[in-house]
Amino acid sequence: MQFSIQLSAYYPDKSYGGDRVYRDMLEQARCADRYGYESVGITEHHLINILMMPAPLQFAVKIASQTENIRIITAVSVLPLHDMRVLAGELVCADIFTDHRLMVGVGRGAFAFEMERMGVPLEISREKFDESLNVLQALLEREEVSWDGKYYRFDPLTIMPRPVGDIPIMMAVLAPEAIYHCTRRGFHIQTTPLSGDHQHMLDQVNAFNRGKQELGNAGSQQTLSLSRVTFLSHSDADRNRKIRMAHDYYSRFDNVFTGPGIVENGMIKPLPRKMTLEQTAENLTICTPAEMIDKLSPYAEAGVDRFIMNVNFGVEQSEVLESIQCFAEEVMPHFNAPAASRARVS
Repeated sequence: MQFSIQLSAYYPDKSYGGDRVYRDMLEQARCADRYGYESVGITEHHLINILMMPAPLQFAVKIASQTENIRIITAVSVLPLHDMRVLAGELVCADIFTDHRLMVGVGRGAFAFEMERMGVPLEISREKFDESLNVLQALLEREEVSWDGKYYRFDPLTIMPRPVGDIPIMMAVLAPEAIYHCTRRGFHIQTTPLSGDHQHMLDQVNAFNRGKQELGNAGSQQTLSLSRVTFLSHSDADRNRKIRMAHDYYSRFDNVFTGPGIVENGMIKPLPRKMTLEQTAENLTICTPAEMIDKLSPYAEAGVDRFIMNVNFGVEQSEVLESIQCFAEEVMPHFNAPAASRARVS
């Protein structure tokens, strides 16, 4: 099982400054590259202060310019918000500018507040996503593509420059049955149980494995990535402090994901959670290195190929960097991931 750091920019205090937030994310990417992580992930979200990244491809190019080996994943590019004739060319250029380290995660959008204000309400986002994905694949794979659909109508055109090679596409999907069908279509899969329980994670993994097995040799290269809030702690008091911070983070996340979407001046309002603090503690992976190995072993045994760690939920940057390093040194070697001993001197 490989490991990835989700550069999920969190901006709870405007006085901190967007420039400082993105410097922190870039420093995390350099640290992950230095300590042998397989990849970093970049979200795409607009108009809100959680997962705040309105320019993921620009950031991918910046990361590539300051790292050597790490793969860069868009996690995810929200297709209904873009014109595929523009995005296809931008993806080809980003793939070239990142020295072909780009992996393109795609999704339909998740937050009603964001999607409605960008002109693509969630009620139509699935339909528009499906057509957008078909258009994107056609533009990347063929020349002189024309289209006559509901959301796209255009005469023959060719995206330039042409892709140098295949740009891997990863589908972001949550429901197990949807994971199965997307796997059957030949896509890599990225999912997350969010704050769901262990059985929900197993249902997601089993759905992927079922689809991959049905494809036989054709699905041999497909991968499953799974994301969770993950952080190392050094004592019970430290763990409890970080769990409270994660619980507070989710009081904002839930507001825009499943709640009313109350956002004021770009800042998501924290709302009381239906899930208790104890349930949050049970469902997240915030623990000591030894406990972390035990918690992650079921993921590896179930068949997760890439574990994506969300470490940005309000913890100080110095603690984040320490956790990234400590995880590489004390946890990753148990899963045959590149060990910290291979870290380069910066």
